[in-house]
Amino acid sequence: MKTLRALIALTLLLPVTGCKRITALLHGGRASSEKLVGQIDSSAALDSIAFSLDNRRVAYVDQVGEKQFVVVDGNQGKPYDGIGKGRLFSPDSRRVAYMANVGDKWVVVVDGNEGKPYDSILEGTPIFSPDSRGLAYAGREGEKWVVVVDGEEEKPYDGIGGLIFSPDSRRVAYVAAVGEKQFVVVDGEEEKPYDGIGDLIFSPDSRRVAYVATVGKKQFVVVDGKEEKPYDGISEGLRFSPDSRRVAYVAVVGDKQLVVVDGKEEKHYDGIGESPVFSPDSRLVAYVAAVGEKRFVVVDGKEEKPYDGIGQGSLVFSPDSRRVAYAAEVGDKWVVVVDGKEEKPYDGIGERPIFSPDSRRVAYWAAVGEKRFVVVDGQEEKPYHDIGQRSLFFSPDSRRVAYMANVGDKRVAVVDGKEGKPYDDLLEGTKVSFDSANELHYLAVMKTAKGIDIYLVEEAFY
Repeated sequence: MKTLRALIALTLLLPVTGCKRITALLHGGRASSEKLVGQIDSSAALDSIAFSLDNRRVAYVDQVGEKQFVVVDGNQGKPYDGIGKGRLFSPDSRRVAYMANVGDKWVVVVDGNEGKPYDSILEGTPIFSPDSRGLAYAGREGEKWVVVVDGEEEKPYDGIGGLIFSPDSRRVAYVAAVGEKQFVVVDGEEEKPYDGIGDLIFSPDSRRVAYVATVGKKQFVVVDGKEEKPYDGISEGLRFSPDSRRVAYVAVVGDKQLVVVDGKEEKHYDGIGESPVFSPDSRLVAYVAAVGEKRFVVVDGKEEKPYDGIGQGSLVFSPDSRRVAYAAEVGDKWVVVVDGKEEKPYDGIGERPIFSPDSRRVAYWAAVGEKRFVVVDGQEEKPYHDIGQRSLFFSPDSRRVAYMANVGDKRVAVVDGKEGKPYDDLLEGTKVSFDSANELHYLAVMKTAKGIDIYLVEEAFY
């Protein structure tokens, strides 16, 4: 992106060669560069598209005759008898791992290199470590399963599940089974066995481990090997605070639910709508509670105004932890509530409100009838037939707003209310990603006679 302006000047002079095409577009202070990163000409491949986390690379499975192979950035890999689900880019987007079928065995292929063959590979693996250097998966040999970390096998068990790396990539934890019992294994060390294990997590600083354990008809949370109070159930996701010091979850007592924070019980309600949310500074906890038919947000133990409903997953703190926003239902309308104040009512709110990085601005998309439009700081932008789900973002300096929108049968990236070049599609599961305050990129599709071409589009604003 830093060389985009120079690249644009050069591409006006360069011929198109090979499988890559770069096009320069100059208009209204917006410069755009395209690079071909994938060509798909079969329906099977269309169903298997995977994107790197930085939205710059594309991988998919294609087939010729009885053989399948992975294509990454247009480069075809070795053919196999079959390719498993879950093709995976590493977090830094540089590495690729997937499962491949060789006769009656399965192997993990990492950067083109095959690992040891197993009778089967655990679904949901392989997984990369957050730093992209480590790789782990579980393989079955006969009746036993083993976890493989960076090519080294750990102790065999009757079953394996919940395999995770710690955030600092130095630790590995998983759930193992021996007979009817399950237990957590952390760094190769077995913890106490229980009837069942769920919600295994590391703390953000990687030092702590927590999970939900079941004994008979009771469930309880285990933190750092210490059992907390047993309940009739643990119903919602277990959470560490961002500073790793605090733990919160939702517990069930009879026909009531309550939030437990640091082992202390909060008020009992008819229901808790979603997992507790910590503020970025870890000081506050917020959640949605229900009494009868009414729903309301509870922040730091204080109940806000009751509504007919609260949007699932819409509750969010601002980056500075001082503000709270969510979507609320009022009769047949929806409003965004920011700092306890209701904004204009709409027929629907399409996605959770987002705060700008400096916490001063709020944006979301709303619906009136069949039209969708983005609302920024209370101001409505141009209406569209549709707005891309989870495509709305602020720039790092909080000044720009970008999202994907449908214009007729085309799709465009909208930045500061201005539409970019129309494409046949902007791929679902991707987004407009800011690289800096004035540079961004996204993946776009152009249909061809054979299938589709996928382009990496990079834009700069000046």
